Amino acid sequence: MDWRADGILLAVRRHGEASAILELFTEEHGRHAGVVRGGASRKMAPLLQVGAQLDATWRARLSDHLGSYTVELKHGRAADVMEDRVALAGLSSVCALLAFTLPERAAYPGLYARTIAVLDGLGADRWAEAYLGWEMALLTEMGFGLDLSQCAVSGVTQDLAYISPRTGRAVSRAAAGEWAERLLPLSPAMEGMSRGLPDVIEGLEVTGHFLAAHLAPSLGDRKLPAARKRLLDALARKATEDSPS
Repeated sequence: MDWRADGILLAVRRHGEASAILELFTEEHGRHAGVVRGGASRKMAPLLQVGAQLDATWRARLSDHLGSYTVELKHGRAADVMEDRVALAGLSSVCALLAFTLPERAAYPGLYARTIAVLDGLGADRWAEAYLGWEMALLTEMGFGLDLSQCAVSGVTQDLAYISPRTGRAVSRAAAGEWAERLLPLSPAMEGMSRGLPDVIEGLEVTGHFLAAHLAPSLGDRKLPAARKRLLDALARKATEDSPS
């Protein structure tokens, strides 16, 4: 049993004396693990950085075995953003959430393409908005997508201002009424109309609710990866630094 594909390195953990187990996200094979012989060596360390794009060949005697990888580095993204703490935190958050969320060996070609795009845009203008869109796409792929097309109560498509924390559906300002305080805000950034980083952070607080309160319980009620909170902290610091004094 063998295949060859490009993959995003999501996680590395030591295996025995000198080997490492890699988790890759590939277009056709999804999140797929395998052993790299000598993967814990100093020689391999620069290649096996989380977020790297690898040319990987996987082999196993039977398809349900862990199998082994041989890999070549195509693009080491971490080195590109080492001086940008927000982009580096974003890289870590993307990979940690994928490793946390994706079932093993299930293909998500649309999410894979979107992940490549958001990782290749690290540090670019409006990258934070792209990351927010990526989290929304992740929720959709996992079956917890948000419906922002119309008001869940009245069906109107104008003046949508809130999101139900239970259903993920939009609610108009008029329909919210006295329930507004119990609803989540619909940030302009979630509809592609961000006015700045505070809007993005507001949107990420909403996606964070659905990740923690809906997605995580479906995976055994595990806590979200700490890397995501580090990203939000980095974005909050940047928003403070960028705000007029």
